[in-house]
Order: sequence, then C-alpha cells, then structure tokens
Amino acid sequence: MGLFVTCIVDAMRPRIGFAAISLLEDAGCRVEVPSAQTCCGQPALNSGDLQTVTALARRFIEAFEVYDYVVAPSGSCAGTIREFYAKMLAEDERWASRARALSAKTYEIMSFLVDVLNYLPSGVTLAGTATYHDSCHGLRELGVFAQPRALLGAVDGLELRELEASEICCGFGGAFCVKYPGISNAIVEEKAAFIEKTQADLLLAGDLGCLMNMAGKLHRRGSRVRAFHAIEVLAGLASGPAIGEEE
Repeated sequence: MGLFVTCIVDAMRPRIGFAAISLLEDAGCRVEVPSAQTCCGQPALNSGDLQTVTALARRFIEAFEVYDYVVAPSGSCAGTIREFYAKMLAEDERWASRARALSAKTYEIMSFLVDVLNYLPSGVTLAGTATYHDSCHGLRELGVFAQPRALLGAVDGLELRELEASEICCGFGGAFCVKYPGISNAIVEEKAAFIEKTQADLLLAGDLGCLMNMAGKLHRRGSRVRAFHAIEVLAGLASGPAIGEEE
C-alpha cells in the first residue's frame, strides 16, 4: 500500500509518518512512500482554485493508483481524495474514472486498520488518561468515530475520557483560522476549556492541523495537557516531545 504522508506531517511532525509505517507493517502491510507525492490539493480546493486542485489531483492519481490501498494519517486529506477528486475531474471521464478507482481504495489510517485489516495493537502500554477530539472531515466525510476509540481501548493502562462536544470544530479549519482569526480563537478557547474539564493528561486526535491549533491554545492557557496524534500512542511513540514542544 502507498502511504500519503501529507504536507503538514512532512513539514511539522514527521514522526507521525514513521508511526504510520510502524503500525501498518505490524498489521502485515508492505508499505511504500512514493517520492512523487505532493499536496492533495485541499488548500486550493478550499480557496476555490479549481485549476490548481485539478492539476494536483491528476499528479496524485498518477503517483498512487498503482497501489492496492492508499492510506493517510489525516481525515481531511483522505476526505479530499475520496469525496472531491472525481467531482473536480468530472468533465474528463478518463480522469474521473481513475479518480473514482483511487477514491474507493483511499482510507484514513485508523479506519483502514480497523475496518479493512481488523487490527488492534498488542503489547502497547501507556499509563495515563486521554481525551479524543473528532476532527471534522474524518468524522463527517469518512465516518471515523468508533475506530480510534477501539484502537486506543487496546492500549494497556490508558484510560480514555470522553470529551464534551468532541464532534465540534476546534476552530482551525485550514485557511479559516487565517481569514477569521477572531471566530477561530473563540472556538478553540471553548474547545480548550472542554479539554481541561476532562482532567486528562493527553489530548489525542487524527489530524495534525487540529492538534497544533488546540495544543497552541492549551499552551497559551498554561495547561499541562500534552497533545499527540493518536497513532503516535498506538505505535508506542508517546514518550517523546508532544506537539508544540521542542523536538
């Protein structure tokens, strides 16, 4: 299978990519990371730049269509591929057909591990408490909800505490937080209060953009909560620096 690392993971938190490889190999996959991969086109799509997103979609299809599956540690990127590529390329049936074929085998990583591979981690231990934020695209476009909870439930010693309004946006929204900083800040302020209310040690989620936004707000509030991508915990990599801490 082909691993789509995603731009933000590659630039800001590469060890999420290594965690993904570790989990997928443990689940029995042969993983390749195609060097031709670039952005999935989501920022251009959200900004209405259809010329750019269609060019990026074609490049992505060419890089990944040879694999049995395409997996990404991001619901927003996987959702872009699954839900929008065929629509963006609809005027060219040859490309639209290739996009539909790619869409059918593209997954967010925790959904892939549970829904396709029936995988649960074994021998992973982490003493502590955690709460989980359901990122918008993974939840609404891909139905990722029960899968991370099932995976995290298999981690010995970890107590998962449900987050009030876990399905509500964290305020990041990609370019939204730049265009509407006041609204974004108000949303993440409320989210941070809900996170602290759980008294959990860890904040977990499936999208790095959301995690960086929430971790930044928690840090500015002086919170002790540390943020990790859920697959870092599942791969046994939560002993190092949290998101927003010095690497």
